[in-house]
Amino acid sequence: MGKSTLFKALTKKPINISNYPFCTILPNVGIVQVPDERLDQLSQKFNPLKTIPAIVEFVDIAGLVKGASQGEGLGNQFLSQIREVDAIIHLVRGFLDPEIIHVAGNIDPLGDRDVVELELKLKDEASKEKVNLLSEKPILYVLNCSSEEPELYGDFIKKYPPVIINLKEENPDLSKLITASYELLNLITFFTAGPDEVRAWTIKKGALAPAAAGKIHSDFQNKFICAEVINWQDLLNNGLWRTKGKDYLVQDGDVMIFKHGQ
Repeated sequence: MGKSTLFKALTKKPINISNYPFCTILPNVGIVQVPDERLDQLSQKFNPLKTIPAIVEFVDIAGLVKGASQGEGLGNQFLSQIREVDAIIHLVRGFLDPEIIHVAGNIDPLGDRDVVELELKLKDEASKEKVNLLSEKPILYVLNCSSEEPELYGDFIKKYPPVIINLKEENPDLSKLITASYELLNLITFFTAGPDEVRAWTIKKGALAPAAAGKIHSDFQNKFICAEVINWQDLLNNGLWRTKGKDYLVQDGDVMIFKHGQ
């Protein structure tokens, strides 16, 4: 409850957040910068012309209700759209306000979570395609409530530890949610740094150095020779660079310079 409000707060996009069920019909897509103090410190050291953060794409899609797998509400549309995403943020309502409509009629985070989980499983069972199951997508739970209300939902918080956000605040702190979303996708960050540009690059955890080079340019990957690598903190402390080959496993926080053939 409040997913479009959350999306608007994340992306600063002017979307409809009216107080009625299924306000969102067509998906809203937004790009969000990943907050990273390491990038800020590297930028302070190099004072570059440009500083470019890592990003995560968020998609706000139509809400889901009980019976969605059978077409209730905007069920078929929701379930087809959610199949395209890599992970799910499940925002559940924890705030008490009789003027804000809840489609089920009562405030029950555990019940809301169970409805979504069941509908995803039912849709998977009805589908002939078994390679991209909805119920196996990673999920991050977000509880929308005030600072006084989490104690009302101890069972939910204990079972499905959420990021807690109060969307009634004028400028809610969303940094933990953005960072948690980045980690949920199994992503890490490496950096390139110099006087022209300091930049955070996104790559899957477990990637090797040539794949990191390919994030910058495909030729860098195809003609990879080696990488000069240093941890971001070591760079700030004037540490030593190391030369690494094709089998080097990129670490979160690496600063990298790539050498490649012509």
